[in-house]
Amino acid sequence: MSRGFGIGGQRGAALRTPISVRRQRRVLCVFPAYTPSFGTFQHAFALMGRVRAFMPPQGLLLIAAYLPESWPVRFVDENILPASDADFAWADVVLVSGMHIQAPQIRDIQARAHAAGKVTVLGGPSVSSAPEMYPGFDYLHVGELGDATDELIGLLDASVGRPATQMRLTTNERVALEAFPLPAYDMIPLYRYLIGSLQFSSGCPYRCEFCDIPGLYGRQPRLKTAEQLTTELEAMLRQPAHPTVIYFVDDNFIGNKKAARDMLHHLIAWQKRHHYPFSFACEATLNLAKQTEILGLMHEAGFCEVFVGIETPDADALKGMKKEQNLMVPLLESIGTLNSYGLEVTAGMIIGLDTDKPDTDAGVMGFIDQSNIPILTLNLLQALPKTPLWDRLARDGRLVDDPRLESNVRFLRPHDDVVASWRRCVAHAYAPERLFARYRHQVEATYPNRFHPPARGRLTLANLRLGAALAFNVATRVGLKSDYRSEFWGAAWPAIKRGQIEAVLGMGFAAHHLIQFSREALRGEQNASFYSARAKQKAAVGERALADA
Repeated sequence: MSRGFGIGGQRGAALRTPISVRRQRRVLCVFPAYTPSFGTFQHAFALMGRVRAFMPPQGLLLIAAYLPESWPVRFVDENILPASDADFAWADVVLVSGMHIQAPQIRDIQARAHAAGKVTVLGGPSVSSAPEMYPGFDYLHVGELGDATDELIGLLDASVGRPATQMRLTTNERVALEAFPLPAYDMIPLYRYLIGSLQFSSGCPYRCEFCDIPGLYGRQPRLKTAEQLTTELEAMLRQPAHPTVIYFVDDNFIGNKKAARDMLHHLIAWQKRHHYPFSFACEATLNLAKQTEILGLMHEAGFCEVFVGIETPDADALKGMKKEQNLMVPLLESIGTLNSYGLEVTAGMIIGLDTDKPDTDAGVMGFIDQSNIPILTLNLLQALPKTPLWDRLARDGRLVDDPRLESNVRFLRPHDDVVASWRRCVAHAYAPERLFARYRHQVEATYPNRFHPPARGRLTLANLRLGAALAFNVATRVGLKSDYRSEFWGAAWPAIKRGQIEAVLGMGFAAHHLIQFSREALRGEQNASFYSARAKQKAAVGERALADA
């Protein structure tokens, strides 16, 4: 990332803080590196040449846009390039945001900022649910954009000295989503990201036991307007090089079904006017399969992938975690329905539930084979603060804090047995012959059903260069040099014969990461849960970030 990218540019639309400031403050926004997981795809970035990170940090970009216009802002995503000593020397204030998985990296940024003598501010989902995890920061911003943000700006305007004791500011009155400014996309090089990010709604009406979304953002989804979304898309489109897939980061894309339907009509109209420059992906509950009108609109808008939290094929376990919405339609039937609209399903699965039995892993492996879902995030159960699961386990004395263990949950089965089950599931899912067999199913059952818009909207020089680099690297690194090249071509040739060139590149890209990451996980080099932030990962993450730079 270029130093000072976007400094002095327009940071968002009309809405900024209403606080009138008297002094100029230089703000360094730093987004911490992610710990690697099944879903971060860092092993495959080299196949795309210019790509260095998974997705832009939507929340921190929003805060950067909301700050006073007179305050210079420098934005660094450490998934692309670490913040330098010069960055910290330039700043008056260091502002950080992140999730639990980034906790070690968050604390590392705080330590570097304090070493440079700078005041530090932490906001975002991790500190909002567990402020006690971050005693070293000077200011904690708990909650969403709102009155606490304005209070913080006022305090920083008054002084950028470090307070004698930590100050905690909590949002009581949130800024409505329809009043959000345009995220500061101009401050980041979008071409460095695998996919773009877009937010339509916040909150989810369901109360799954392990999920912290209702506790953080509420059960009544709040919404942006369709005009806001199209304005954000146009801002991305203005950059000469940008991702062609945009991910809706909504907690549940159909949390408000009527709003999703109405928005999709606007999105389709925008795509037509701009000759379909983007494809879309999202996260939704599995009962999306019942919403055929919405699925038809998603198809016409160019949606290609949906992440669903399947968690387990065990009906009793789903009831136990209060995820009955996954039982409204049989699981395999639901997946088939989504595939029939051209949506490739990505699924989250959990090992270590209280209902698990010695043969649970066999059931999970059988489901993986039957569902033909290519990409699965297989995690050990981890209890997150502000969840019913956390509260229940705390009451029962089953929360543990042992860095030698793979989870903070005291399982009902022996810990080593649960980890062994997880390892068997990972080994089964990502054996190359099984992974590419699932991709062969997608070639037959999903990819032919996708909406194929005219190519005009994506025929840019930047996209052609990116496509050429990806094609060359997939052909050489996966198709020629890998030890799973025969399995790759077994899935690729049928797709090539059907003209599914983009799908071939996509499966080669994803499989390269999934196979490499799963092998590391089975060697004990990666954590068994995306939500685990065990200390052993800290040094490795820092080394990877520096290597990427």
